[in-house]
Parts: sequence; structure tokens; C-alpha cells
Amino acid sequence: MRRITLGVLSLPYVVPMTFLSRVFSPPSEKAVSKRYRATWNDAVLAESADTVAVEGNQYFPLADVRQEHLRASDSHTTCPWKGLASYYDVVAGEKVNRDAAWYYPNPSPAADRIKGRVAFWHGVKVEAVEG
Repeated sequence: MRRITLGVLSLPYVVPMTFLSRVFSPPSEKAVSKRYRATWNDAVLAESADTVAVEGNQYFPLADVRQEHLRASDSHTTCPWKGLASYYDVVAGEKVNRDAAWYYPNPSPAADRIKGRVAFWHGVKVEAVEG
């Protein structure tokens, strides 16, 4: 059996490689069929089993977002790695939640998987649901 020596410490070759492979290997992506729903002011804004999680936010495919609850906003912000974000106001009944949804019309190559997707915040409840 090969051994690696670090100063006075001698370890079997298998132990450091196992440790290194856990540290440097990307986590495996498992196909998990979890459905998410976004709600605000008793209105369902979006529901999908095809969301993408980035930085703790669920990005819903635009096709699964109820467009009648979105109104274009003039607001924009910039993320250093995703690019320029644009916003929607969320409208439910007579209430308006300003800039409560955002999307990246032309995300950077690193964030390409969120292109055509919308995320929510500012009191919009996003939760996993049965289905």
C-alpha cells in the first residue's frame, strides 16, 4: 500500500485522496421533483416543478408565472456575477408590491440557467408544495 508522508506523519494513500475528492469534486446534482409555489396577498403568482435554486431563491420559469400579477418596473440593479437585473411590481387585487419580482434578461454565462426565469422577495411567500 502506498503511503504519503507529511513531516513525521505517514498516512495511507487512500485517506488523503478520499478527503481531497470530497473537497474538490462538485456536488452531484440529483433529480428532485419538488414543486414550489409563490403567493402574495392571497394570490398564487407562480407554481412550478421546474424551479432553479440560486443563492436561496427559487427562479420560476416565466411560462409558470401568472403574468396578470406582474407589471413592469423601471428598477434595475447589478449583480457582480449574474449581471443586470430588471424588476416587476407584483399586483394582486388592488394592492401593489413594488419591485417584488426580478429577472435577468441577459444573464452572464455563469448564470445562464436562470435566463427566462423570475424570482420573488419583499414578502412574497415561496414554499414547497405537494404535487
